[in-house]
Amino acid sequence: MPLSPQAYRPARPLTEIADFLADPVEAADFPQTIIRFRNDRAAAEIGLETLSDDEWVTHLGRFSPLPDTLPGPMALRYHGHQFRQYNSDLGDGRGFTFAQMVASDGRLLELGTKGSGQTPYSRFGDGRLTLKGGVREILATEMLEALNVPTSRTLSLIETGEALHRGDEPSPTRSAVMVRMSHGHIRIGSFQRLAFERDEAGMRRLVAYVLRHFYGDESDDPVRMMTLVAQRTATLAARYMAAGFVHGVLNSDNINVTGESFDYGPWRFAPVWDPEFTAAYFDQAGLYALARQPEAIQWDVMQLASSLRLIAESDPLIAALEGFATAYQAEIVTAILWRLGLNPRGGTEDRALVQTFERALRTSQAGIDRVYFDLFGGQVPDHYNETWNELRDLIEPYAPRRARDHAYWQGEPESMLIDEVEAIWAPIAERDDWTMLYDKVERVRAMGAALADPDAAA
Repeated sequence: MPLSPQAYRPARPLTEIADFLADPVEAADFPQTIIRFRNDRAAAEIGLETLSDDEWVTHLGRFSPLPDTLPGPMALRYHGHQFRQYNSDLGDGRGFTFAQMVASDGRLLELGTKGSGQTPYSRFGDGRLTLKGGVREILATEMLEALNVPTSRTLSLIETGEALHRGDEPSPTRSAVMVRMSHGHIRIGSFQRLAFERDEAGMRRLVAYVLRHFYGDESDDPVRMMTLVAQRTATLAARYMAAGFVHGVLNSDNINVTGESFDYGPWRFAPVWDPEFTAAYFDQAGLYALARQPEAIQWDVMQLASSLRLIAESDPLIAALEGFATAYQAEIVTAILWRLGLNPRGGTEDRALVQTFERALRTSQAGIDRVYFDLFGGQVPDHYNETWNELRDLIEPYAPRRARDHAYWQGEPESMLIDEVEAIWAPIAERDDWTMLYDKVERVRAMGAALADPDAAA
């Protein structure tokens, strides 16, 4: 198999903790395997971009083990709070982790699935993924990556030839298996399960694993891990807000201790700044509405602190948890300045600018993506009305983070609003035409290049 010898660096640390964290499973035997999306840009980071299409299907659709990594698929065990109700009947019900590699930057990367078949945790589910769900995940991950949100990436989408019945979309509908790439799949819910079972030895081993493999820290200190997770998840919350993104289901089993966003079911980008904007039709109380997301993520991190009390004292855990709010206040300023294309000037000035920007955005009810596009680099257009005058004065001394010299700035802003998502799906459903999807991915990647820091873009 022609794996890139420079980039393919297999790893298997998950085997160190699989005895208490995971169960070996098998992938479903799909009637067909048609590649619909292969992310060679991401695959190049782990040496898989040289796979032929047949090899791609063998390893990312049929899940024959890749050389020298995990011996087979593993479904992870976890519990979690779902809309604040504790559920001990969880676990990977339609996915598994099947490979680990060391990326080109030296960090661990894992390959996990969605729609790969039933596991011991499937309950009454069929373990499958709709093709539309896979398309939506591609669009979510590509947009979030371009907007500098730490996210899993969609590596592969393969249509699998089964007719699925779902209550929330026209049925029967087409099926798919998706592979995501992220730095890890350990959830807050993984720690909740160990606390529920009073497994002190497992908890200590999992803390040491997370610190070593996700944070490069050789200690086994649960308070240290708590501090790092609080910081990473605060960054995630802030970047959700700067992106105008609503995840939809911020349950504790959907919060990764790497601080990466993942598992996109109901999600939306808000068209305007509406604090009560929600993504899930079943979130009738607005628990995970746009403006409540930082609170929701902090609440989940609180459950991690509660779980770690099995092996650590309360006071230092509480102190580490309190670091979330402090980190969030700093990270929201950083995230909004980044999207506005501005170099920071200092604490007080930066906070004043961001608060004024948020107020103008809310008051004007202007399109979020339009405003960020127009203001990138520090220029408030003349046609913006008096709502923006205070910001116009505050932004004047700021230096641009990068020039508006990319071709993207000569066109129109990219968005990922629900109407366009549905428009991209329609030709796939009606006539198997994938052109709009592939074109959208290319445009979003161009936006990402235009927004990126100059060194990263180079």
